[in-house]
Amino acid sequence: MKIECMKIERFEDIDAWQLGRELTRKVYGLTKKAELARDFGLKRQIQDAAGSSMHNIAEGFGSETNPEKKGNPER
Repeated sequence: MKIECMKIERFEDIDAWQLGRELTRKVYGLTKKAELARDFGLKRQIQDAAGSSMHNIAEGFGSETNPEKKGNPER
């Protein structure tokens, strides 16, 4: 069985990032409700946690994690 690797050009194309975006939108909608809207600290913490996955994927996408490139400054 041959597995083909497709090159991802943008982090927005990664399925996990798209799911994280969907989750973040839902969390932001839920935190607008009265129960959490008054507790600004908790509201902000929950929103930050929801967006964290998207930020981490984007940050990792931009880093030099390719083992072929790492340690070889000529590439």
